[in-house]
Amino acid sequence: MAVTFSRKPAYSADAPAPSRGDGRQDGDLRAKILAAAANPYIGASAAAFLFLLSLALLVLITGDPNKGSPLVRVALDQIGTTRNVPPGWREALAGESEQEAPLLPGALDLSNLPFVSRADPADDAEAGAIAAPPPVASATGPLPAAPIAGLYAPGPGGGSLPVIAPDGRTAADAYARPFTADGRPKVALVIGGLGLNPQTTRAAIETLPPEITLSFAPYSEGLQGWIDLARSHGHEVLLEAPMEPVDYPANDPGPYTLIAANRPEDTVRKLEWLMSRATGYYGLTNYLGSRFVTSDTAMTTFTLALKARGLAFIDDGQASLRGGPIPRASADRIIDDELAAGSIDGQLKMLEAGAAGRGQALGSGFAYPVTINQVRLWAAGLSGRGLQLAPASAMAKR
Repeated sequence: MAVTFSRKPAYSADAPAPSRGDGRQDGDLRAKILAAAANPYIGASAAAFLFLLSLALLVLITGDPNKGSPLVRVALDQIGTTRNVPPGWREALAGESEQEAPLLPGALDLSNLPFVSRADPADDAEAGAIAAPPPVASATGPLPAAPIAGLYAPGPGGGSLPVIAPDGRTAADAYARPFTADGRPKVALVIGGLGLNPQTTRAAIETLPPEITLSFAPYSEGLQGWIDLARSHGHEVLLEAPMEPVDYPANDPGPYTLIAANRPEDTVRKLEWLMSRATGYYGLTNYLGSRFVTSDTAMTTFTLALKARGLAFIDDGQASLRGGPIPRASADRIIDDELAAGSIDGQLKMLEAGAAGRGQALGSGFAYPVTINQVRLWAAGLSGRGLQLAPASAMAKR
């Protein structure tokens, strides 16, 4: 049986058959629609309209498509290559304002910077003291509050920079903890990485003897408040300078890392920003830096910049072969390369042995809870073992 397919539309018996005129009109309308659809501009506009219409209908029906999802808002000035950097680090690399102390008036000629004294020392009293607790009086006697008149000038971002006073006083002398040797071998210790963790920072400040030197990360929130608290408990303070390690940038110390290959003016500009983060420190210490400290040019720039500011440099041992016309000391050993109480105790005993043999020894550690606890226990019995606990500044010499 043969089956044929008709191209004509099927109609019900009740429906009136279309006239020839109606068919012609329908054909003309179809032709116009097809011609319009063939136009690329009209087609694109129609597609966009249909997409927006569909999206609007979807939102009306389902509500906010992100509703119920986690929402994180990040301030634009916090976005960078390093997490938790303080606001203003991008702007600080721009040219200095008319009110700032010059960053580099000449090629490595940093000995006669025309610093301007600030009219009101109270201007910086509140700088950075947002997150840190207020200063607490220490039973062992607080160190003088910072800043000390005559030892600072305006710096980048509204902060202040250390300067040498007209009478020759320097931050290295004024902010160091006073020390009088009693003839016994001296042992000193620097605990670093402070300011980033409030719990360990407070524990180091409040439980360690005041002779222990504390060093603070420049990116710490409330940095000035922490330094004020440390000094109120009798601790002298160092500021950490992030330096380029050999595995940089895989190991990145932050946006203000001092790079060995940078031009001297770039190194000084970064240093000025770092040093303007707070006041009350008597010197700088390195954070990493295995590549930076091997560069003669980089270290010359660094040392001359510190000399012009009247600062000391205490390193963790990586720059032990570097001298310079500034107060200098290098750690003899790092006490917590291995994070175990027994290992730290062993390193502290080796530090004691070094002091007994040479008359003095300097150690370096990080603000790990186990380090803080073992140092606290160790220091409590140090005097009974015939040794004198000293601040790191007592080890520094030119």
